[in-house]
Amino acid sequence: MYKHLFVPVDGSELSQRAMDGSIALALQLGARITGFVAEPDLPLSAVSGNVSTFTSRVEAHDARTEAHAYALLGQFEERARTAGVEFSGKHLRTPAVDQAIADAAEESGADMIVMVTHARGTLGELVFGSHTKTLISRTKLPLLVLH
Repeated sequence: MYKHLFVPVDGSELSQRAMDGSIALALQLGARITGFVAEPDLPLSAVSGNVSTFTSRVEAHDARTEAHAYALLGQFEERARTAGVEFSGKHLRTPAVDQAIADAAEESGADMIVMVTHARGTLGELVFGSHTKTLISRTKLPLLVLH
């Protein structure tokens, strides 16, 4: 039924659970995994000064986020392949992480999104927001949420 899992990760401790849970599920289903890292753009508040300062900060941010994404996807790929699960990875720098996840999942041909939630509660969601709740409203794909 589900043969292609789309798994967004961000490098947090919860991402390790997403990796482990999705690999275990893929083994049970005979599915493959597409790992995805959505890196946020450099916030405008972090950029001030002249044009050369702006350019150097943007370039440094881009290099840092790209290195982070490649390292994280490399780790995920190694774990998946060691377990015998087919894996591909993709990363994107974007100002709209939730929409990027929804769009990339559909573009990849995935038939389920697997992600982990912080389960912060009502107050935490008010302060920090919820990628999971936003994603539910932006995708038609089934969403498996791990705690």
